[in-house]
Amino acid sequence: MDLPKLNPEYIRELIEVVNTSPYPDHISMRVSELALDRAVIELKTGTYHLQPFGNVHGGVFATLIDTATFWAAFMRIPEENGMVNVDLKLNYLKAVGTGVLIAKGAAIHTGKSISYAEATVYNSSGDRVAHGTSTLMTLKGKGLKLRSPKFLEENKSL
Repeated sequence: MDLPKLNPEYIRELIEVVNTSPYPDHISMRVSELALDRAVIELKTGTYHLQPFGNVHGGVFATLIDTATFWAAFMRIPEENGMVNVDLKLNYLKAVGTGVLIAKGAAIHTGKSISYAEATVYNSSGDRVAHGTSTLMTLKGKGLKLRSPKFLEENKSL
């Protein structure tokens, strides 16, 4: 099967929409890269991300893993469809104070209704600080309405 070709204009527009959405803006998170089967998410931590012991709260890692797995899997589904995360599992590997966190997501399997992806979160020194997996369900007819088409050419095998 030939891989679908993503439209660079769609990716630019999608990144802009996501990065200006209320929740990502609120927690200082941004999508920095999107490609077929992968996504990179960055978050600049501040004191408002810390729990009482001075470490980044576990929910921040969960948000990063949720977001990185979602966008990695999303890029392969037909543009008229959306997705929702139905299961999220993660492990915290190392405590982190403030700094930049980078989550790298990868789609492992993208099916017609169920997809599976993983993500690893790194601190600014490049250390692995969390890892997780996600099961996602495709929602038919719930796609984003963007100006640009997702794919450069129609791919009926998706």
